[in-house]
Amino acid sequence: MQTIPIKNVGGNERGSLMDRFQRQYYYLRLSITDVCNYRCTYCLPNGYQPEPQKPKFLTLPEITRIANAFSALGTEKIRITGGEPTLRKDFLAIAETLAQTPNIRQVALTTNGFRMAKDVARWREAGITSINVSVDSLDPRMFASITGFDHLDNLMRGIARALDVGYEKVKVNAVLMKGINHREFDQFLQWVKYNPIQMRFIELMQTGEMDSFFDRHHLSGETLAKYLIQQGWQPQPRHHLDGPAHIFRHSDYQGEIGLIMPYEKNFCASCNRLRVSAKGKLHLCLFGEEGIDLRDLLTNDSQQAQLQARIRTALNGKREHHFLHQGDSGVRSHLASIGG
Repeated sequence: MQTIPIKNVGGNERGSLMDRFQRQYYYLRLSITDVCNYRCTYCLPNGYQPEPQKPKFLTLPEITRIANAFSALGTEKIRITGGEPTLRKDFLAIAETLAQTPNIRQVALTTNGFRMAKDVARWREAGITSINVSVDSLDPRMFASITGFDHLDNLMRGIARALDVGYEKVKVNAVLMKGINHREFDQFLQWVKYNPIQMRFIELMQTGEMDSFFDRHHLSGETLAKYLIQQGWQPQPRHHLDGPAHIFRHSDYQGEIGLIMPYEKNFCASCNRLRVSAKGKLHLCLFGEEGIDLRDLLTNDSQQAQLQARIRTALNGKREHHFLHQGDSGVRSHLASIGG
């Protein structure tokens, strides 16, 4: 599939963070917890298992210093991830702090939607500009089978509530898996026909703990792209703050379709994002190294120059691409450990 160029709309033409391959980084995915209350088959099938004697999650002052450092280096968008980030008691304070960080234009949230119906109005007031919520099936029984919980009705109420409180669009994520929920593809299309939903299908990715599951259930995103184009869907240009999804629109549909295809050729050529884990490590790639520890430079505000220098230096080590196509997922045992 032909890659659609990225549009830099109102952004920094010369980003302060650039790697050896001339890729600019405007987007930070910041995990604030590894904890999740779901047991999704493709991520944490046995539920969250706390690791003994591991460092605690980043504190609010540490998160503030990370945001300030990345903002000074040209970051314009921060996505709050987990685990399930809304499980933190200080989640609203974190959101408010990030929204008030100078030069940050977008504060996005990825959530399983468990608390969405009850709290989404407060999220918007705190400064969350956009929401991604996971809905892996529109069938209650299948949803419960995938996630471990019968919460689909509550989740759908949460999406409706988000639109009611002023979000113009809700992004919905689904991991489409062969032999499990792939037959619902047309049902998802019908849903977005009459609703302002950007339905994003994420290709199942191989991780260390899920090799056999991947072999049984992987479905190529490029197959879905070809089908959409045959049905009259048109690929759209990408904004410089957008994530990796290829967006498609159709004149007969109110919503949109997004495809995240990590196995496509040149997937990494348009990378614009870095990651910081809930334990304070900088990760240059979702699949790769152990991470670069930042925590020793998060104890006070006087360390900002050193923190920024370490981030810049670390970026020199970013690889040109991942090696998923070779079956190498690096050290990543599951995606909840780094926020996906």
